[in-house]
Amino acid sequence: MVEVMLMADVKKLGKAGAIVKVAPGYARNYLFTQELAAPVTEAAKRRLAKLEAARAKERAERKAAAEELAKKMAGLNVTVSARTVDGKRLYGSVSASDILGAVIADRGVQLERSQLDLPDQLKEVGEYNAKLDLGEGVFVPFKVKIDRDAEELEQA
Repeated sequence: MVEVMLMADVKKLGKAGAIVKVAPGYARNYLFTQELAAPVTEAAKRRLAKLEAARAKERAERKAAAEELAKKMAGLNVTVSARTVDGKRLYGSVSASDILGAVIADRGVQLERSQLDLPDQLKEVGEYNAKLDLGEGVFVPFKVKIDRDAEELEQA
């Protein structure tokens, strides 16, 4: 076994900065080549300190950007029109892409599907609570209102 210092978080092994014992082949062929670990030396400790400082700065920048976006998204309410079977139950369901399209139309902000946290299935007309996960622990709650399709209302 050989001792190495992890330079990044490695699943099932440890967090960055931890000193762990691993097989020599695993260290030489995987951890060192992927720059996930380094031999335990003073130079490696200094390099890890620099990496941590850079990561902390990057996290702070991402958090500031997420908080700025959260201010822009505050008070968000989106409305999605959908066809219904009987005036209440939807013909299918409202998808995340439908809601993201409504967010783009309302605020002009392009979001990823992974940032959207919805209640289970949106299969009925009504109002639902949802939230946006903007990363770095920044969440924005918003309301999703599902209405009957305009063509369907005209026919009724």
